[in-house]
Amino acid sequence: MLVKRRNPVASGRPDGFPDPGFWQGRKVLLTGHTGFKGSWMLEWLEALGADVTGMSLAPEGPVSLFEGLHGTARLEREIVDIRDEAAVARKVAEVEPEIVFHLAAQSLVRRGYADPSATYAVNIGGTLNVLKAVADVGSARAVVVTTTDKVYRNDGTGRAFIETDPLGGEDPYSRSKAICEMVVSAYRDPLETQGCRIAAARAGNVIGGGDWAADRLIPDAVRAWARGEKLHVRRPDATRPFQHVLEPLRGYMVLAEKLCGIARYAPAYNFGPFEPGAKVRDVLDLVAGHFDVAPIAYADRIEGPHEAGTLSLDPSLAARDLGVMPVWSLDEGIARTAAWYRDFADGADPRDLCLADRMAYFAAMLKAEQSGQAETRDANAEVA
Repeated sequence: MLVKRRNPVASGRPDGFPDPGFWQGRKVLLTGHTGFKGSWMLEWLEALGADVTGMSLAPEGPVSLFEGLHGTARLEREIVDIRDEAAVARKVAEVEPEIVFHLAAQSLVRRGYADPSATYAVNIGGTLNVLKAVADVGSARAVVVTTTDKVYRNDGTGRAFIETDPLGGEDPYSRSKAICEMVVSAYRDPLETQGCRIAAARAGNVIGGGDWAADRLIPDAVRAWARGEKLHVRRPDATRPFQHVLEPLRGYMVLAEKLCGIARYAPAYNFGPFEPGAKVRDVLDLVAGHFDVAPIAYADRIEGPHEAGTLSLDPSLAARDLGVMPVWSLDEGIARTAAWYRDFADGADPRDLCLADRMAYFAAMLKAEQSGQAETRDANAEVA
């Protein structure tokens, strides 16, 4: 599958979409740029014309989306362990960024149980190192720190969390991210005295092509099916706010733009679907419909360490303040994700696949905006 590589937002930008004029030549520091979300974001920011420097560990595993999208030439000079305070300070001083996106994290719940010390060191200590360095350099105008839907103190009711709900988390990963937000809060006033605004971005579970991490739903399924093995699912009735990776990334970028331009903003924003979360078994059944696979083996009892049974986010604040509304339905996000993995297995260039998804996403935003404008015109005509 070959796609002509061009910027899909050259004209006709809909509301709630990153502004190419803002990002052109903008100096950006992106931590975690070699990970799944970071690789997608690096590709998008550079397509918008941003001058991006990454800061991350090397990609894990035999397959790397980062290397598929960006090659290996830039990798060595941008490998920095955020637990190394001196190395982080040197890199931030070298870059003097205007915008900082802090995505680097240990982001797996089960790994958090297996290695809580590293999880706390990366997610808490690493965030502290990054924010201290940013404050010391004093060049930034906006900082977006990504956390998770799991930062909330889950009361088990299944209700959608809003940004002012209490934070908590019962497992090491979730708790580390809640404490990470306390670090963010501690740096809010010091940064604002320098003319820099900071906010946390809490995203629901992301899906999309190019994710190869262990203990993630669709990557585990794709690996098992590629080997002709039956997929075993340990928590089929867990409910999560699944969304395509482009949804929160758009939110992060628009949030950074707004932080540079508005006097008032919330300290945190949820990014997720408006509809209730989906069960793991329902998501996998949808994914399996795009592949020729053996039946899935769903566990009849809960297996493994504690994980929240139900998570749901209310993204109304992001819609109101930032104009960021979800675009793709779960069905569409799954269809795009499945097609990405199928085409990649057939030899397609991941750069073409990611660009095709971004262009389709942009087209869906334009269509939704035009449809909304038409509905407004019709409503106004009826009133008149």
